[in-house]
Amino acid sequence: MRRKLYGLSDEQFQAMLAAQRGSCAICQTTLALDKNGLHIDHDHTTGKVRGLLCGRCNAGIGHLGDSEENLWRAAMYLADSKKLP
Repeated sequence: MRRKLYGLSDEQFQAMLAAQRGSCAICQTTLALDKNGLHIDHDHTTGKVRGLLCGRCNAGIGHLGDSEENLWRAAMYLADSKKLP
C-alpha cells in the first residue's frame, strides 16, 4: 500500500523509520507501527514524502494548512503567551 500511495518501497520505509529512530519527526514520541500511530507525511502538491509522523503531529500540520508561515506564527503565539502575567 505504501508503494501505491507514496511510491515508498518497504526498504525505503524501514530506512526512514531507522533514521528517525522509530520516533515522530516532530515531537520525537515513539511511533506505534499501526495505521493510527504512524503517518507517512507528504507534500500534497508534489506528493514527495517528507517523513514519518505520529497522528497528532500529522493532524496539527494539516490543520495549519501545511504552511510554514502558519506553523511559525503558531510557535510565536505559544512563545509570546509564556510572557503574559
